Amino acid sequence: MVRNVALSLALAALSAPSLVLANTKGDTDLAHKVRHELVMLPYYNIFDSLSFKVDGNTVTLMGAVTRPVLKSDAYNVVKRIEGVGNVVNNIQVLPLSPFDNQIRRAEYRAIFGYASLYRYAMGANPSIHIIVNNGHVTLEGVVSNEGDKNLAGIRANGVPGVFSVTNNLEVIKG
Repeated sequence: MVRNVALSLALAALSAPSLVLANTKGDTDLAHKVRHELVMLPYYNIFDSLSFKVDGNTVTLMGAVTRPVLKSDAYNVVKRIEGVGNVVNNIQVLPLSPFDNQIRRAEYRAIFGYASLYRYAMGANPSIHIIVNNGHVTLEGVVSNEGDKNLAGIRANGVPGVFSVTNNLEVIKG
């Protein structure tokens, strides 16, 4: 039980937006501040994916979000961080589509309704994010083993109406 809780906490901590860290301590500190601000955004959910890259005092935001306000909120919180000189906002706002919303619900049920994958839905920031863009599904985030990565991809492929599934899940060793 303790091992499962520790694993869940580790996955929740690691599932936050991806980091591309530079070699200097100043860039590392800046990256941690940016990550913290992005994770704290109020509308960031399982159907959004945010990542960033720090290069000196320039932060490049990337990913895909379902709400336009999340794109602007991410930009606004990052530009206010001390040490950030420039913010490049490359976040894509996904189109509004009842078809995509239906797929999102079905993907959520298919993946997290499966007993061995349910643990990845726990917490405020789940470790698997489901991105749906015009019927094409992308899985982003982290899992604890290769079997879970493959199982999530298989479950996502089984949802009717999906044109393609790209499995970008990363396996965390340890």
